[in-house]
Formats: sequence, C-alpha cells, structure tokens
Amino acid sequence: MEAAMAAKPIIKVAALCGSLRKGSYNRGLIRSAIEISKETTNGLQIEYVEVSALPMINTDLEVDGKYPPVVEEFRQKILQADSVFFASPEYNYSVSPVLKNAIDWASRPPNVWAGKAAAVVSAGGGFGGGRAQHHLRQIGVFLDLHFINKPELAIPAFQPPAKFDQHGNLTDPQVREKLMQVLVSLYNFSLRLGCRNKMDQYP
Repeated sequence: MEAAMAAKPIIKVAALCGSLRKGSYNRGLIRSAIEISKETTNGLQIEYVEVSALPMINTDLEVDGKYPPVVEEFRQKILQADSVFFASPEYNYSVSPVLKNAIDWASRPPNVWAGKAAAVVSAGGGFGGGRAQHHLRQIGVFLDLHFINKPELAIPAFQPPAKFDQHGNLTDPQVREKLMQVLVSLYNFSLRLGCRNKMDQYP
C-alpha cells in the first residue's frame, strides 16, 4: 500500500490570492489548502505565488520581447505549475485589481495559463464572493483555463458562526472539509486534462 501511495502522481499547483490584506480570509483559505495538501496524500504540491510586487500592467515595460524580472519570475512559476488555485475576494461583482493585474501579465505572449486546470474559492460578504468566481470563470475562457465545476466554495465569512479567527485562519471544520473536496476535484481534473505540459516552446 505504501508503494501505491508513493507512486501517486504529483500535481504542482500555483496558488494565488486576490487580497493584499494581512488578515485576509482568502489568504487563510490558501494556507489551509497548503496544510491539507501536506497532511494528506492527495497528490497536490501547492506553492503560494505572491502577486503584490507586480507592477501595473503596461506594455511599455516590455523591452525587446522581454518582461521585467519580477514579472518574468511570476510567469515562470505559473508556467511550471500543472494547475492553479485561486482564492478571490469580490470587488464590485468582479475580481480584485491585484488579481486581474496578475492574470493579465501571465496572459501576455505566450499565454502561460493555457491548458491548465483551475479551481476558485472565495470568502467575503453577501454571496461570499460567488459573483467574482463567475467572472473569473468568464476570464478563464479566453485564457484557456479549465475550471472544475463542482464542488463550489463561496463562504459568507461575516455571517455567524465565525469561520475564521482574527488572523484570517480558517477555523470551521465543515468549511475545511469542503475545501478538501475542492482540492480532490482539482487533482482528479488535472490528471484527466493531462496538464503536465510545460509549453516546451516557451523561450
């Protein structure tokens, strides 16, 4: 049995948060996802990819077909991932500016999102970020990102009982279980898509 577990394919996941707030609930969801991946043998290897240092997208910063070093480093991390895990707050029925900026940089030629499996979760007020999730799925159509359809996880974080502590850490066991189900679905869908293509043509 141990040999079978060791042989389970590893899926590398790039995790992006659309909030820069220190106590962000969405950042807390990523931390929990990383913890779950380490505690279980679900085959996921999740790396949190920071987006705060990216400059606002401006094609004037592209010189001789090259991107600023911080942008190129970010693009390479997306490129090397097999799939993507988004934790997205909702800003005015859509994704946050910082997340959209990261998405746009990685979509510049060649588009390093293409062909990857993806999942999105969210936490916030109202519908828990559900409308931002749907908008991100629309963006994913152009990016050639393939989102899992089920399960969905949009957490109304400000409704009792409390689901996060004061530092943004997930404390609700039921939400944690649903998050685990999202990760299992992402893993299985990544294998089905064969998302281990590293775009060998990338210069």
